[in-house]
Amino acid sequence: MLTNPDPQTQAPKKEAVVIKKYANRRLYNTETSTYVTLEDLAKMVRGDRDFVVYDAKNGDDLTHAVLTQIIVEQESREGGQALLPIPFLRQLIRFYDDSIARMVPSYLQFSLENLAKEQTRFREQLASAFSNPAAAFEFYQQQARQNMAMFEQAMSMWTSFGSPAGGKPGEGSSPAATTETTGERSELNELKSQLSAMQQKIEKLSQSRT
Repeated sequence: MLTNPDPQTQAPKKEAVVIKKYANRRLYNTETSTYVTLEDLAKMVRGDRDFVVYDAKNGDDLTHAVLTQIIVEQESREGGQALLPIPFLRQLIRFYDDSIARMVPSYLQFSLENLAKEQTRFREQLASAFSNPAAAFEFYQQQARQNMAMFEQAMSMWTSFGSPAGGKPGEGSSPAATTETTGERSELNELKSQLSAMQQKIEKLSQSRT
């Protein structure tokens, strides 16, 4: 009896397309041998086609800079939908000089990955938001709390790697390692406080709409 092959075996993920960026800011797709625009690259991202961008002259990796340019262009499109609200942008700017700045990328990536996994359920909740806004806000708050709980658990597992097996955090470790672990806990507590304040604002907004 024939069985269907494993989808992952049947369709392996393609290698990232190499994009070269020239001094005149033109982008060249080495896979299709054509020049492309930022919008073309945005379509590739939406189509789950990965790419990397290199400087055509010195080979520097420009992927982060180009992806940021795509976001700026998408956010500034006339008539388009902005995904980054002004309060979020202001807070993000503040984080650049904050002691917990190094934790922000991991938390944002963790949250977005979880959102992608739950996008079907979120769409259903969004559809019901027009008939029951209070329930929709409660769902978003609950999801935020779950995200934070999972992130805390992940951080706890990560920090525990610095401790000897069977020992308490900091026991038997160097003073520097203990100080670093304490600093990480302090940063996590600060992040929790800020998220709690944000959640309270959401709850007030929810109550004002009921």
